[in-house]
Amino acid sequence: MQRNTKIKKLCECAMLVALATVLSFVKLYEAPLGGAVTLFSMVPILMCGFVYGVKAGFATAFVYSVIQLILGIGTIAYVPDPMGVVICVLLDYLVAFTLLGVAGFFKRLKINLYVKVTLGSLVALILRFLSHFIGGAWIWYEITRDGAWNDYVFKYGKWAYSLIYNAWYMLPEILLCLIAVPVTVALMRAVWGKKLEA
Repeated sequence: MQRNTKIKKLCECAMLVALATVLSFVKLYEAPLGGAVTLFSMVPILMCGFVYGVKAGFATAFVYSVIQLILGIGTIAYVPDPMGVVICVLLDYLVAFTLLGVAGFFKRLKINLYVKVTLGSLVALILRFLSHFIGGAWIWYEITRDGAWNDYVFKYGKWAYSLIYNAWYMLPEILLCLIAVPVTVALMRAVWGKKLEA
């Protein structure tokens, strides 16, 4: 019986990763140097943490980060030096998307379910934003400045530049997720009720 439960959990997490990957291709807005506002692509990964907790949340988020890394190889090609590539791989992909697993820490909070999932989503997505923000200041500012790819990079310092660039797509992404997660929870309570309430 326990083996069947583990297999079911693994299958559900795999389906959530697959769904998140498909949704990541539905882009409402795509930033010129990477990053996009997608159609709720973060929601399935966040839900895995809320349903199955920290371990499954981080494992699922890490698998998703590797898939996003593979899909983002074209963007990484812009980074000219090996150390920059390592930082980009970590901060824009592996760390940024794995941090979505933080939502799993909120599973056991004894507060209203909808407050819990909204708060957990907000924290996880802010951490993802911070990872992109640091990477943007560290790597992408210099690349953009050298390539003269957009005007406002010359008007601001690297931290202001990275804040503006990453907020431009991450704020709408965060707002969409904060709307979608409670709605998803309401719709899925029939399937995951006890797991969500635990």
